[in-house]
Amino acid sequence: MDYPEIKTLKSNPSLEGLAKLIPDVVFSTATGVELKMQIMVPWHDETDQSEEKIPRRPLIVFLQGSAWTFPDVYYEIPQLAEYARMGYVVATITHRSFMEGYPAPAFLQDAKTAIRFLRKHAHIYGIDPNRVCFWGTSSGGNTAMLVAMTGDDPRYKTHEYADCSDSVSLAIQCFGPTDLVELLANNPNITSAQEHFGGFVGGKLTENIDLLKEMSPFHIVEKDKNYPPLLIIHGDADTVVPYEQGEKMYKTLINNGYDTEMIRVENAPHEGAFWSRELHTEILDFIKRKL
Repeated sequence: MDYPEIKTLKSNPSLEGLAKLIPDVVFSTATGVELKMQIMVPWHDETDQSEEKIPRRPLIVFLQGSAWTFPDVYYEIPQLAEYARMGYVVATITHRSFMEGYPAPAFLQDAKTAIRFLRKHAHIYGIDPNRVCFWGTSSGGNTAMLVAMTGDDPRYKTHEYADCSDSVSLAIQCFGPTDLVELLANNPNITSAQEHFGGFVGGKLTENIDLLKEMSPFHIVEKDKNYPPLLIIHGDADTVVPYEQGEKMYKTLINNGYDTEMIRVENAPHEGAFWSRELHTEILDFIKRKL
């Protein structure tokens, strides 16, 4: 009897294109709140776990938007897993919520603690500590810019892993608010916005307007600082955070001489149809060029 030909494939000893998930890694407990991240790492030969045998990969730290409340660490895992399969270590992080009594800058402190934790444990997860990208969406995009612009700023550094740096090599922000004062003033539901941002700053807005500005990347841009390359991406049909928020931040950074790029996504809302394979290709290209 004639049998159909058996297809033969070569094995994959380098484990290229494969990744695994390391769930619920606790990165902070000092504040009394247990914070966990989800880590995706490219597969490697685990028969020898000595440090020198674990490949060192670039790191992408990702923060999902949540209006500074409760980031969903699982939301983008299907997409982020592709980056892990392409050779990056990817960590999706969370932070304390102002709705539980942790106003700004708690979210920024927690994001920086996550970066320092990953540097501290770089030998475990196969991270190259000199190649770190921070990427966020919405409030996470706001955080990405603040992280990029305040590397190792003692105002936002807790004692956890204090011997490690929380600076980054580049940052990507998607539809993040850059001027919270303007976003508040132009909000059509001003009563709800005032209540939200009042909780965000931990008190009356009139008494905490300086903190709102401090958490607004647009208001803290300075010349001759060591800002890393920054990619701003915004949809021009965004009704939550207007496109103009991203564009004016882009122009301000360019006018001050910083390495900044911007992508406008046509007819894109906040999340949803904002995303596409083409956009992920552009993001990966930026990471490869700058990291």
